[in-house]
Amino acid sequence: MIDRDKNPDFINSFLDYSITILNKSPNSIKEYNYDLMMFFRYMKIHFNLTKENEFNKIDIKDFSVNYLRKISLEDIHAFISYLAVNNKSKAATRARKISTLRIFFNYLSAKAHIIDANPAQNLETPKKEKRMPKYLSLDESKKLLNIASDESNNRNAKRDFAITTLFLNCGMRLSELVGININDIDFSEEKMTVIGKGNKERTIYLNKACIKAIKEYIDVRPKDGIRLDNKNSKNALFLSERKERISNRTVQQIISNELKKAGLDTKKYSVHKLRHTAATLMYQYGEVDIRALQELLGHESISTTEIYTHVANEQVRNAVEANPLSDF
Repeated sequence: MIDRDKNPDFINSFLDYSITILNKSPNSIKEYNYDLMMFFRYMKIHFNLTKENEFNKIDIKDFSVNYLRKISLEDIHAFISYLAVNNKSKAATRARKISTLRIFFNYLSAKAHIIDANPAQNLETPKKEKRMPKYLSLDESKKLLNIASDESNNRNAKRDFAITTLFLNCGMRLSELVGININDIDFSEEKMTVIGKGNKERTIYLNKACIKAIKEYIDVRPKDGIRLDNKNSKNALFLSERKERISNRTVQQIISNELKKAGLDTKKYSVHKLRHTAATLMYQYGEVDIRALQELLGHESISTTEIYTHVANEQVRNAVEANPLSDF
């Protein structure tokens, strides 16, 4: 939850604008708020407006509009430098905060007219490091599914298996899986709708493994004890032990436990790496067109999807060996 009482009014008005006009998701709003709190805490240090030594305790509520109008591109650069040097923030983290500041200062100048000039207008995004995405092999994926389906020491095996199956077959995001409602699933058409980034709705088609796993879980899904006054829990597909909509943290813990049992490094693999795995396996074994993969994963830009289209070293070797000139 965001504590709006800790924000100056101009941040809260920006958050309201992001919700109502930009139609941003709750997760995006939390990220905006976090980024802006960090930025203005730094600005209070930068402008010598605080004596608080502990960064996270710096109060920004009293950050005035007068000082807001003094912020320049150089001041923003100083903040980005602080992130890189003091916080050791990666390029991707800095890029997200820069995106937040661009949208925020555009709102202040072009929409709310609180400031005359936009100091972030020429703010550039740092070049991101391109790394090969980590993913499970086909055999490791099958092993994870076998572990998830083991009912010997897990009374929630049907639920956990369905969760793991959806991740590995559909490549959905954590927030998308947690947000699934039972009525989002169309069993006759073998598809379901999910809410992705930016509150955008998209269709995910379900294969036989997903349909089977979901149906078997629904058969044992708790039907009594769910708070009927809590619409969020009543309609949720996946429920926790407390018979409430399962949380992000619980799902992360489920996958982490499965990875440990499979002998896989939980520092290397995570829920998001299962999304990488699904995309990679579909591309490598299913000969999926990159545009179809983009649609499936809910990417706005094709360039984002391209990181999943890497191929295994063995495939590269086979391609070289298949060259008709290899025996010349």
